[in-house]
Amino acid sequence: MTWKEVFTSSVGKKLVMSFTGIFLILFLIVHVGLNACIWANDGGAMFEQGAKFMGNNIVPRILEVGLFAGLLLHIIQGLMLELSNRKKRGVEYAVSYTKGSKWYSRSMGLLGTIILMFLVLHLSDFWLPNRTNKGLGLEEGIPLYEHMQEVFNQLWVVIVYILGCLSLGYHLAHGFQSAFRTLGVHNKRYNVIFSCLGFGFAIIVPFAFIMMPLSFHFHWIN
Repeated sequence: MTWKEVFTSSVGKKLVMSFTGIFLILFLIVHVGLNACIWANDGGAMFEQGAKFMGNNIVPRILEVGLFAGLLLHIIQGLMLELSNRKKRGVEYAVSYTKGSKWYSRSMGLLGTIILMFLVLHLSDFWLPNRTNKGLGLEEGIPLYEHMQEVFNQLWVVIVYILGCLSLGYHLAHGFQSAFRTLGVHNKRYNVIFSCLGFGFAIIVPFAFIMMPLSFHFHWIN
């Protein structure tokens, strides 16, 4: 397979989606682990220490560039696959092709779009203000823990975050297993393992992210 085919053929697009998807899954593990420090209930001391470590070291900064590149590639390839699938389907089949498939596996394009809109809000709420402050010469950026308290004091923001995380959960419910199947992991025994891991991940991680804005909004943490 040539480099051009990697980005233009159906198989190549799926491979790119799989690799970038697994990379983003690894990022989610790190992200949820760092954000879980808010539940130390120490006024944000542990969280701020972790955020400072991630923000002031060269390796996380390099990985951040890779993250944005992977995210952008994942979105572009996802949109291209969705458009390609729609074009191939053309008109509805006489027998519904949806039989036996989950609704979220047929709605990856919609779920991905909702997640993208959520990401725009999330980045504008936290990443952009923090990077802007650093660009203005404030090396420490903004006090993220206090900023989270302020942002999540707004009920509409909490609701949007919950919807975004629910969409992420359904997206992961299909995407986690699909990524490994595309890479050739479809042995019967491995299917059961990755199915359990995928559904567990799709429930635990989004649930943890949902509990974060709720914890701030209802003052379950100080």
